[in-house]
Amino acid sequence: MRRPPPLPVPAPRQGGSGQAGSSNDAAEPVETPPPLGRGGAGATSGTGTYRRPAALSTAPADAPPAARADDPVAPSGDVGLRDVWRASRARRRALRAEVRRFTARQRRRRAVWIGAVAALILLVAGTFAAAYSPLFAVERIQVVGTRTLDAAAVAAALHGEIGTPLPLVDDSAVKAALVRFPLVESYTLEGRPPHDLVVRIVERTPVGVVKTAAGYTVVDAAGVALSTTSTAPSGQPVITASGGVHSEAFASIGQVVRSLPASIRAQVTAVAADSPDDVTLTLGGTRTSVVWGSADDSATKALVLQQVMKQRPPASVRQYDVSAPSAVVVR
Repeated sequence: MRRPPPLPVPAPRQGGSGQAGSSNDAAEPVETPPPLGRGGAGATSGTGTYRRPAALSTAPADAPPAARADDPVAPSGDVGLRDVWRASRARRRALRAEVRRFTARQRRRRAVWIGAVAALILLVAGTFAAAYSPLFAVERIQVVGTRTLDAAAVAAALHGEIGTPLPLVDDSAVKAALVRFPLVESYTLEGRPPHDLVVRIVERTPVGVVKTAAGYTVVDAAGVALSTTSTAPSGQPVITASGGVHSEAFASIGQVVRSLPASIRAQVTAVAADSPDDVTLTLGGTRTSVVWGSADDSATKALVLQQVMKQRPPASVRQYDVSAPSAVVVR
């Protein structure tokens, strides 16, 4: 089968001012191709012409030529400063919204921390404000730890602290009030809200009496005079120390007496020392002596003496020598 020949192209129209594709142009005559016959024969049954319709145009007559594909896109209108400012503000708003969205958890956590710290600060401030207010003023003074001292007399000496807020109790004023009590070795103050002030007293421990021009003075291990009487008080040994209460011999006596158990100390009637290394005790009415030596190993010496006295009572012994606790001599 033979391919039909191509359609003839009409020649361009000469002359005239009409534009191509105008709706006013008449259809151009085109020669009709011969129809194909059976078997590819080119015979026709007749000849004729037909007119190709002109292409319709939707563009207005005064429209400018179409821009090429590579031409830049023409702006739709003028862009003013206000439009730029609005676009910038919209962009900033969008950015802030994104930042808030991504930092929401962090901001919540920060708010919790700030709230907790603020609550703690308010609690501490409220506590201090209440503590230093009359709500916690001293109304009662309790004195504990006294054995020889009169607790009521000590409380009366501290009466000036009544009405003072507990945190503002003047320690120097309390010390000045307790100086008049020689038996007070140390003290501590304890505030018990809302209105109690507790004074804990540690009394000095007497180690014996020293004979003076005024009579018999009770002293502690530091040589502090606690009281003075015209006669020797019962239950306290008479101390004789070379050099007086401020000598090394007296200091050694004080250490020895304080290391004695109560069962032995109750039997001691006299203590003497010419030097720190030759302390001697006298027991009761039997006049039994105990050679102690120095104050070194006093706890061990006291334990050994207690055991030996159980085996050999003082009534049957003239002297115990515990200066060497590993080799006790009984005479």
